Amino acid sequence: MSAETWVAPTATGAFDATVRVPGSKSITNRAYVLATLASGPTTVRHPLDSRDARLMLGALDALGASWRATPDGVIVSPLTAGIGEVSVDLGNAGTVARFTPALAALGSRTVRFDGDEAIRRRPIAPLLSALRDLGADIDDDGRGAPPFTVRGSGGLPGGAVTVDSSASSQFLSALLLAGPAFDKGVTVRLTGGAPPSEPHVAMTLDLLRRFGAAPERDGTEFHVPPATLSCPEYVVEPDLSTAAPFLAAAALTESTVRVRDWPSTTTQPGDWLRELLRSLGARVSLDAEGLVVTGAGGFPGQDLDLHEVGELTPVVAALLCFADGPSRISGVAHLRGHETDRLAALATELSGLGARVAETSDGLRITPAPLHAGTFHTYDDHRLVMAGAVLGLRVPGVVVANPATVGKTFPGFVATWESMLG
Repeated sequence: MSAETWVAPTATGAFDATVRVPGSKSITNRAYVLATLASGPTTVRHPLDSRDARLMLGALDALGASWRATPDGVIVSPLTAGIGEVSVDLGNAGTVARFTPALAALGSRTVRFDGDEAIRRRPIAPLLSALRDLGADIDDDGRGAPPFTVRGSGGLPGGAVTVDSSASSQFLSALLLAGPAFDKGVTVRLTGGAPPSEPHVAMTLDLLRRFGAAPERDGTEFHVPPATLSCPEYVVEPDLSTAAPFLAAAALTESTVRVRDWPSTTTQPGDWLRELLRSLGARVSLDAEGLVVTGAGGFPGQDLDLHEVGELTPVVAALLCFADGPSRISGVAHLRGHETDRLAALATELSGLGARVAETSDGLRITPAPLHAGTFHTYDDHRLVMAGAVLGLRVPGVVVANPATVGKTFPGFVATWESMLG
C-alpha cells in the first residue's frame, strides 16, 4: 500500500477470523459533549481514537474543557469560563460541526468554526437558525455553513424551537445534548418529517439519561428540562457500523467471522446487520464473546429501506453487487449531504468497475454484472474505503484510492482487514 492507494486483497478461500472493531464514533463524541456539561470529571472508557474523535477533543479543549488520556480511555473535565477569541477545527466531522456550536454559545469566548472544504458543503443552516432562536449570537454571513462565528454570552435562555431535521438527525441531537444546560431547557418540535436514522436519536436520549437528564418525547416533539449532569464513568460500545465490511466478508466468502464484544442490547443502527445477514442466508449467533456470522454462499437480490441505517449503505451496496438478482436501496436521500454525495459516488464507482448502478430520488438500483479491476475512488469518505475493501474480496485488482481516509473511524482498518484474510 502506498500513501495514495491500496490494492484490496482478494480472498483465496474460506477463512475463520476473529476481529475487534474500535469504539463507536457516534457514542464517543456524544459522551464527550455531555461530559463537558457535567458537574465533575467523566472517565470515558474504550472510546474511539480516530480523526473525528480527536477533532472533538480539540474543539472541547478550545471551548474551555480539559481532558487527559488514560491507558483505557479519556478523562474529560467540564467546561470552564474564559474570554478571548479561539478557533475550532471541524475537519470533515459532522458531529463536531453540529454538536459544539451550542457549547460555544454557553461559554463566553468568541469562537470561529471552520474545517475542510468538504465540511463547508454539509448542511447546517437549520441548526444555526434554531440556536439563534434559542438566544445564540451566530454570524455566518448568510451561508448556513462553515465558516461561522459564535459569540458566547455565558449561557442560553433556551425554550421552544422548531427545526427541520430531515437532512440530518444530528440537528436534533445537537439541541437535545445541550438542552440540560439551557436556563429553561429545550423543547424541539420537528418539521419536514421524521429525521433520518431514528436509532441515533434513541442513542442521544439514552446517553442523556445515563448522564442524569430526563428527556421526554411525544411523537415529533422532544423536551429536555434543565438538569445537573453527572456520570463518573461511561463505557463506549464497539462501533457496529464499522463491523459491516467484516460481516459482509463472511457472507461473500462462505467464511466465519467473529466480532468481539457485540452488545446484547444497543441503540446503534449497526445492530440491524444481524437481520440483513439472516436474510442473505448466513448463520448468525450472539453469545457472551460477541457476534458470529458464517456465510452461506449465494444470496438473492434485496429491496431495502435503509432510512434508519443509512451509514451502512456503502458497504451494503458493494455487497449487493454480488447478489443473484437486482436490488433496490431506498430511504437514503439524506446521504447526499454526508462526507460526500454518497449516492452519486457509489453509482459512479460501482458502475466504473462493471456493475450497473443507477441513482434514484432516494437511493440506488443495483443490477449485478461481471466486475473487473480498476480504481475505486473514495472522495475522502471512510465508508467508501470499506466498500472498496468488500469489492476486492471477489474482484482482483481493485485499487482503493486514499485509504488513509478510513482513519476517520478506524485508523487500523487496513491492517485488521489484511489480518482477517491471513
